[in-house]
Amino acid sequence: MSALSAVELAERISAGALSARDMVEACLARIAERDGEIHAFVHLDPDYVRAQADALDRHRKAGRPIGPLHGIPVGIKDIIDTADYPTENGSPLDRGRKPKVDATLVARLRAAGAVILGKTVTTEFAFINPGPTRNPHNTAHTPGGSSQGSAAAVADGMIPLAVGTQTAGSVIRPASFCGVVGAKPTHGAVSLHGVFTTCEPFDTAGVFATTLEDAALILDALIGHDPADSRTRPAPGPKLLAATRAAVPLPPQFAIVRGPTFADAAGPDLEGLLGEIAETLGERADMVDLPDAFNSMAATHRRIMTVGFARNLAPYLKRDAEGVSQVMRDAIAEGMATTATEYLAALDWKAGLTAGLDRLFDRYDAIITPAAPGEAPEGLSSTGNSAFNQLWTFVGAPTVTIPVAKGPNGLPIGIQVVGRPGEDGRLFRNARWLQQRLAEA
Repeated sequence: MSALSAVELAERISAGALSARDMVEACLARIAERDGEIHAFVHLDPDYVRAQADALDRHRKAGRPIGPLHGIPVGIKDIIDTADYPTENGSPLDRGRKPKVDATLVARLRAAGAVILGKTVTTEFAFINPGPTRNPHNTAHTPGGSSQGSAAAVADGMIPLAVGTQTAGSVIRPASFCGVVGAKPTHGAVSLHGVFTTCEPFDTAGVFATTLEDAALILDALIGHDPADSRTRPAPGPKLLAATRAAVPLPPQFAIVRGPTFADAAGPDLEGLLGEIAETLGERADMVDLPDAFNSMAATHRRIMTVGFARNLAPYLKRDAEGVSQVMRDAIAEGMATTATEYLAALDWKAGLTAGLDRLFDRYDAIITPAAPGEAPEGLSSTGNSAFNQLWTFVGAPTVTIPVAKGPNGLPIGIQVVGRPGEDGRLFRNARWLQQRLAEA
């Protein structure tokens, strides 16, 4: 079954050619075979998974309407509340924490017919202190973070779909490192009610899948207004699956952007990869440099993020400072040292940077930029560098990463495709065109 996409699996379940029980048994068998080595899951109850699947099969056999994700197993990052599984936020201080209700996005997955298969490993409080997860392509290498369990589980064929979150690069980078499709929609598109808050201006839910269509399928179920989350908008969803399948009215024009952190962060193969993409696209792409105003973005992003940590994680320090990692304590202290004036000035940068990118999107349909510095680095003490993701998280732009190459160690490398905030459907349509063009070359 792992050779089939989530879209194909959903179609087979809908037609009665495959049962939800058979689907989850295949996933559970793969997890039993592989997760002792990969460590993608932190909470998994096979009996509960089977009970969900059996209930969904009875529902379908009774002739009742079914949702677009009926019978499809989904992994949930362990900072997202689930009523039937613990949610421990990657911290020993939350060990055994059992929410009473699902997060809104989990409730929407259930309403769409998904099986909530288990909770996937997150780094501590979704920051940079790694969990035990390993990269399925080479277990001596990191899978990235902080949504490391979600990325690795999809990459290893344990589950067809998973949900993560991104505050800097926690969806796009691990998707690139693990060789899967990752998608982060426009900030505020998916409700974060019931999701652990690290930094409200940046926190965004995202997804992992093996195809762009699969990512669109699950995001269609997640995107929508939630009165409990003021960041969401009372507007119709973008219907991403339909947009992904639609033909482009004209061949898109791409801006290939190295980004303000390229000189310091890029691995040795990135320049050549971008050059090959530019050559393949020919007149459909231009190499574009961002204005100098973008050069201070990384420091500004960190300032806002660490203030978020100081605000949202200070209670953990008061409860048990030794239960918080040193790297997290240092980040909280950094945020506490920031003045209100410095923080407000940092927030002001979003409008200016967004306006600068608007001018770029007036000329180009999408931006192509690195998804990560290169292939996943060796070792498990770090989750890698989020330098190529911070800008797009800062401005709240929708992004997807698609695997396109292998690095010198044979590990995957993805490219990141960025769209104008609020134009997620257009981004998916253009990313599909790009993927097909690169595959043909």
